[in-house]
Amino acid sequence: MTKVRVYKSSNYPVGAVSLKRKVAAFLKEKGLSSSCEVSIAIVGEERMLRLGKKYLKGDKSVHNVLSFTENEVMQKFVYPPEGPLQLGEVVVCYPKAFQEAKYENKRIDEKVWELVEHGLMHLLGYHHK
Repeated sequence: MTKVRVYKSSNYPVGAVSLKRKVAAFLKEKGLSSSCEVSIAIVGEERMLRLGKKYLKGDKSVHNVLSFTENEVMQKFVYPPEGPLQLGEVVVCYPKAFQEAKYENKRIDEKVWELVEHGLMHLLGYHHK
């Protein structure tokens, strides 16, 4: 069974239950219907800026989405062999997503999902140029 955790660093109005369902369905569609775990964090601009500076060699941009595997954050996790596959974490900047949704004439939940999906693709090894 896929386990999805959604963390909100503030009181951002994101439908966590709906987001969890979409993530689970997406992963199943990609062939990961077995046991796996992923975390989704909804954060503000200040937190996203700190992440960029720390993990993107001092980048001072506020990104709309970042994704991290355990190797990228240099943490060594030990999982039992029968344990779930740890995909990593997708971090979405809510204020940035809100601005983009408004500009693109989309609902905020639609934009947040678009960004989460993009981050998941990175966790699964798909990268853009």
